[in-house]
Amino acid sequence: MTSVLDSIIQGVKEDLAVRKNSVSLDDLKIQVNEVPRALPAADLLLKNSFSVISEVKRASPSKGHLSDIPDPASLAMAYQAGGAQIISVLTEQRKFNGNLSDLDAVRRKVSIPILRKDFMVDEYQVWEARAHGADVILLIVAGLSDSQLSELNQLADELGMSVLVEVHDEPELHRALAINPKLIGVNARNLKTLEVSLDVCHNLIPQIPNEILAIAESGISTTDQVEALVLSGARAVLVGEALVTGGTPSETVREWSQAGIRAREKFLLNRS
Repeated sequence: MTSVLDSIIQGVKEDLAVRKNSVSLDDLKIQVNEVPRALPAADLLLKNSFSVISEVKRASPSKGHLSDIPDPASLAMAYQAGGAQIISVLTEQRKFNGNLSDLDAVRRKVSIPILRKDFMVDEYQVWEARAHGADVILLIVAGLSDSQLSELNQLADELGMSVLVEVHDEPELHRALAINPKLIGVNARNLKTLEVSLDVCHNLIPQIPNEILAIAESGISTTDQVEALVLSGARAVLVGEALVTGGTPSETVREWSQAGIRAREKFLLNRS
């Protein structure tokens, strides 16, 4: 039986083939040499006690349409004004209604690091992300073999990019740890079934070594949830739906950032 993730990746590969016919890998490499160097996103996050990664997200496979977002750059600037440390931009077309032009628009307007949020399965996409100004890529362990995970991670590192490695269960976490990542995201949403449980984050985040920054992803909609996740060891949250469907994204980011910083202080105090 084909899972949701398998279906998404199949579509990603089909769309990727079209782009490869339009822009060659050699052309992308030339473009990469012409863009500014990637911002050190992982190092910046590791210096912070807590961070909010705010997402430009129009739709999702589970909820369908979320928001039109006619001007992704304005939304990104609101996130930055609220204190977001990274802007995540979805570029997958079929299920999330994103595209690379959103990434371009956001890059022109914000000064903080940008994550290209997509389903990376080919080195072409890594070069593509860097050519369009992304500083971070997402590698979803559930959608990659060990060799793919290692090779894409190595290429991103060679291009000066940070990598967010996403996991959903213990076997995926062990596979992620094998490539010595700086950032691990624990997704509360199972991309194979679309079921969501923040218990996944609460169970896995404490298993992530202290030197790796743990990020809680998906299913987060309240300040209380942010605080609870930080008390489990999360040092960042990645949030899209709650921000694009709410009325004041900059204020929400600010409130969650402050709550996360307070909770992190309590977490460290409890450990001392």
